[in-house]
Amino acid sequence: MAPRTGQAGPAAPQAGPPAGRVRRLATPLGILATVTAAFAYVGTVDPNEPGHYPVCPLLKITGTFCPGCGGLRSAHAFIHGDLGAAFSANALATAGYFLFAAVWVLWLVRAWRGQPLRIVLAPVWWWSIGALLLIFTVVRNLPFGSALAP
Repeated sequence: MAPRTGQAGPAAPQAGPPAGRVRRLATPLGILATVTAAFAYVGTVDPNEPGHYPVCPLLKITGTFCPGCGGLRSAHAFIHGDLGAAFSANALATAGYFLFAAVWVLWLVRAWRGQPLRIVLAPVWWWSIGALLLIFTVVRNLPFGSALAP
């Protein structure tokens, strides 16, 4: 007896990964593509050459280095494999590249397994991160912290 109209027959086997997995991996892979494109641009357009990028507004107005000052030079050196120059330009940004890579890998693995990425930090951690940024900013602007200045 043939199946009646409106009833589904046996499901055909799917070829390739399930659509849900592709959908889950789309965001982390899209973020990786965006970050890769940004790093590729900074790797080809040298921030050490004047006129390619805008000057930090805080540095321009006050002469004070913000926590991000030197970040583009750091990224440029990092892409070219010069970790010493990258760390010298902005130590915090260089550490951030490795932190981003670790979190991204964790995100990708969890997305592959169908688990959400939930990083919950207690308020003390957020305050600690803010304190670290503040200390880094203050120290790199003092004479004894000139090694942290870009």
